[in-house]
Amino acid sequence: MIATELPLAHLRGMTDEHGLFEHAMGDVPRRELGYCVDDVARGLAVAAREDGRSDAAAALTDCYLRVVEAAVAEDGRAHNRMNAQGEWTDVPGTGDWWGRALWGLGVAARCSSRTSVRERAAAAFQRAAQARSPWLRARCFAALGAAEVAAHDGADGAALALLRSAALATSGHRPGASGWLWLEPRLRYANAVVPEALIAAGRGLGDDRLVARGTDLLRVLISIETAPDGHLSLTPVGGRGPGDPHPAFDQQPIEAASLAQACVQAFDATRDDSWLTPLQAAWDWFEGANDIGVPLFDPVSGAGYDGLTPTGRNDNRGAESTLAALATLQCLHRATASASVQGASA
Repeated sequence: MIATELPLAHLRGMTDEHGLFEHAMGDVPRRELGYCVDDVARGLAVAAREDGRSDAAAALTDCYLRVVEAAVAEDGRAHNRMNAQGEWTDVPGTGDWWGRALWGLGVAARCSSRTSVRERAAAAFQRAAQARSPWLRARCFAALGAAEVAAHDGADGAALALLRSAALATSGHRPGASGWLWLEPRLRYANAVVPEALIAAGRGLGDDRLVARGTDLLRVLISIETAPDGHLSLTPVGGRGPGDPHPAFDQQPIEAASLAQACVQAFDATRDDSWLTPLQAAWDWFEGANDIGVPLFDPVSGAGYDGLTPTGRNDNRGAESTLAALATLQCLHRATASASVQGASA
């Protein structure tokens, strides 16, 4: 039986007063490499959903929200890189970190148990929502935060504009080579965020065609990333294109988490229980149902391992991998609870 409270010991150990350290050597934070908003925003999205369950989650939410608020400039662009002394080392921009900042802020604005957190996150979301990114995945990450805001206030103009921006970003992408149904020439990273954003945009904008396009694309991705025996064989860091062999390495936890989150979005949109099967497969990947047969999650500390290699797992337990594992487990908790309610009311 999976515990319903997330194990946060490793995440707490990776966090100090400045934020969440990006890298670890084994389970020890590499403090000299500093922090990035990419990870802090991911942490905010996970912690804010939990901050009514434990003091630890509430403390992490407070820390991560403070960092993301400070990262967002007045024009909406966001910093990403901070050194170990807590000083920004970059200029604000609109890369993936900007989109993830909006995602984390949107989740906190809707899901935190505390009014003060929800209000602060909503204000920072509105500031960040002024900017726009030319990058597909950044716009998709932003759309996921916008969907959270729109679910609370369907008339929020900034949220609706970001949802339209994500839908527009995907409209210029079409399947290429014959038999290759993905909308890019190659799979890249966090691939499922694209169909998830389409489903979220469709729900927020009341457009069933976007929902259908997103679920169709998600099925394509699942078919590419599923081995014949049903376990996930994920896209490696170098991407995947037509004819590339299975399995391929190094596989990254972010890919499993992205798939899990998209499956929850599809389940919420359609109430179709079949989406729970690939969601379970995403969690099983962390528990060892993968191409090597080794677990990539420590259930005691909550640490996630940094990747799956041809000879085993990467023993480092950085922020991205830990949050990927925790987010996937969180998705399983949410969907299981929702399916139980659905079954009881049927």
